[in-house]
Amino acid sequence: MNAQIYLAYDYPLLSAFWTMLWFFLWILWFILLFRIIVDIFRDDSMSGWAKAGWLVFCVLLPFLGVLVYVIARGKDMGRREVAQARAQQQAFDSYIRETAGSGGGVDDLARLSEMRARGDITDEEFGRAKDQLLSGGAPAGRPASSSTPSSTPSTPGR
Repeated sequence: MNAQIYLAYDYPLLSAFWTMLWFFLWILWFILLFRIIVDIFRDDSMSGWAKAGWLVFCVLLPFLGVLVYVIARGKDMGRREVAQARAQQQAFDSYIRETAGSGGGVDDLARLSEMRARGDITDEEFGRAKDQLLSGGAPAGRPASSSTPSSTPSTPGR
């Protein structure tokens, strides 16, 4: 019944700072542990048994396992991280090139615009060819020949 009650003002400010520091260090240690586990699985040069050994070492003796792993393989962790980031960037770039069609649509639109500026095709033919090109239809290299003859004759001198 005579238990002592501690209130918030009984906890000194410096103790609050120390508690926050230890808490954040604990969170940082967990982040480091998970990065090491990801790095163990990411490393292609390590055999399956070596990966299993490191994983067991880091899980059963976490503080010692993380410390030994960082000392033994810390440099290569950064290299693998950079290699993976470069591989992701290359995959993204190739996806963009593949999706954009390696600039073919932009070149075809530029050719159509030049043909319209020279007067080889009318604005109506340009619009139809552009719509066909943007919808993924026939190639735009021959927009005038693929369209029906227009009612207005084009003048060759324009």
